[in-house]
Amino acid sequence: MMKADKAEECFRSGFSCSQSVLSVYSEEFGIDRELALRLSCGFGAGVGRTGNICGAVSGAVLVIGLKYGRVNPSDYPSRDKTYALVQQFIAEFRARHGSINCTELLGHTLSNPEDYEQARKENLFTKLCPALTRDSVEILERIL
Repeated sequence: MMKADKAEECFRSGFSCSQSVLSVYSEEFGIDRELALRLSCGFGAGVGRTGNICGAVSGAVLVIGLKYGRVNPSDYPSRDKTYALVQQFIAEFRARHGSINCTELLGHTLSNPEDYEQARKENLFTKLCPALTRDSVEILERIL
């Protein structure tokens, strides 16, 4: 099964978009899956249900950092490569979906309880979010 399939399956099982993206890469980077799920939990629904940056995007940024991020403050080439890949990822995600902002992607302000409930009633989390999660992993697979 491809990573994009696994990420979508993870999302459909009840995890957030950010958790679904990061967790499918955890083993590759020597991170326990449970730790990956914990680390990425707060990024779901646009960072803690605030509707900001899409959790699938946040999860992807974490993956890029795991692969290329710097661990030495003077390692500018690693930082620059990480930033360039994050910018490339965001540009490609935005080209596919028009935004990286959860509120804009779903058309509802998730921090507002009534608006959140309306998004649930419209089944947006099952209609839109699996594709956003899948697309994030597909972009990552191509650019990493």
